[in-house]
Amino acid sequence: MEHWRRLLLSLLLAVPIGAVTHGVAADTDAGKSKAEACTPCHGDKVSAAENTPSLASQPDQFLQWQLVFFRSGARKSEVMGPIAEQLSNDDVRDLGAYFASLKAADPTTAKGADDQPDLTDAGKKAAAVGHCASCHGDNYAGSKAVARIAGQREDYLLKALHDYKAGVRSGGGVAAMAEVAYPLSDQDIAALAHYLARL
Repeated sequence: MEHWRRLLLSLLLAVPIGAVTHGVAADTDAGKSKAEACTPCHGDKVSAAENTPSLASQPDQFLQWQLVFFRSGARKSEVMGPIAEQLSNDDVRDLGAYFASLKAADPTTAKGADDQPDLTDAGKKAAAVGHCASCHGDNYAGSKAVARIAGQREDYLLKALHDYKAGVRSGGGVAAMAEVAYPLSDQDIAALAHYLARL
């Protein structure tokens, strides 16, 4: 059963979302204009809103899939659901391309000195044990339909991992993430979130 689940996930990640939407080219300038409505919560580069992800430098396909999941209701959010329902396929492509084109903020500048180095070490070990790099990449920058988790907001990473563990969050990669998150303790999740947020 696990073999088939992994095969299905790999096939899903291999299909470019542009192929689903007829390969129309995205317009990053249009995406920049459309993103003005996103910045009050998600920020220009770094989100200032609690439990709200930073979107700069997220992989294009990942962003597009998340918007499609919100739009269809496959991923639930009282905030994002109504917003995504209004988005056309062009909007989804343009927003994905725009945010993917932005350089991620430097976490050492944005977050200051690490005040919990022991937690960082524990998070690094938990990431190795959980094989996080096998999907998210050696530098945790993500690719294709897999999220960038390096430098993400710590509180958002905590929420996302708890949601995966509880089976609350669905969408692309949910089978893999649920399998990874389920055995994690609260301490493991806190350590992972702290470590990844500081990369």
